[in-house]
This record gives sequence, structure tokens and C-alpha cells, in this order.
Amino acid sequence: MALKEKYQGLVDLAAKLPVKNAEFAEEGGKLRIKGTTVHQYEKNLFWDKIKTYANWEGEVGADIKVEQTDIFGVYTVAPGDTLSKIAKEFLDDAKRYPEIFNINKDVLSNPDVIKVGQKLKIPNK
Repeated sequence: MALKEKYQGLVDLAAKLPVKNAEFAEEGGKLRIKGTTVHQYEKNLFWDKIKTYANWEGEVGADIKVEQTDIFGVYTVAPGDTLSKIAKEFLDDAKRYPEIFNINKDVLSNPDVIKVGQKLKIPNK
């Protein structure tokens, strides 16, 4: 099986995230991946996917750059979410929810009221 076929899920994810200018090339027995994500969040999602494959360490070389480093990323609010739940997931501390509220005052007026589908900026850790 060719490496690009084995890692087709990465090719698909690169299109979905998106990873801009994504390049996948088999060279020297490795799948070489290059591209750029908008935020670190998308880069982390891409790397998390890479690490789900057996033997990825010896088969994949990835150089993924990030365009915007002013925030970690943008998260779409899902049913059941709260700012503290989002803070716990992304900032590792539920008590940091005011940081998410403060960076999103353009769309939020109350930290206790968020709506499914809202896109919230997530601050850097």
C-alpha cells in the first residue's frame, strides 16, 4: 500500500480544516506533508490525526505552519457548552472562562449566555 493511500484521512482532513497549499509527496520512504493552517488549533487537530496512525513516526514528516498567532483558534459553540467547559477544554482551566468572554465581547454581552453555532475566538494558552 502506498503511503498516500494509507494516510488518505490526512489528505481529507487537510481539505476540511483547511490546510492551505497542502502538499503530500512520497520521498525516501516517507510521506512529506507541507502546508499552512490559519490558527494553532487547526494545526493541533491535524497533528492529532497524524498520531492516530500506527508507525507514523517513521512514515510521516510534516511541516505545518500557522498564519495567525494572535489567538489559538475559533471554536463553534455546540449544544451543552458553557464558557467554563470551553475554557477547561482549550485552556486547561475552567476558571479561565473570563478570558474567552473578554476576547469575544464583540459577540457576547453576558458570560452566562452563549448560543449554539456562535463562533468564539479562543485565546492563546
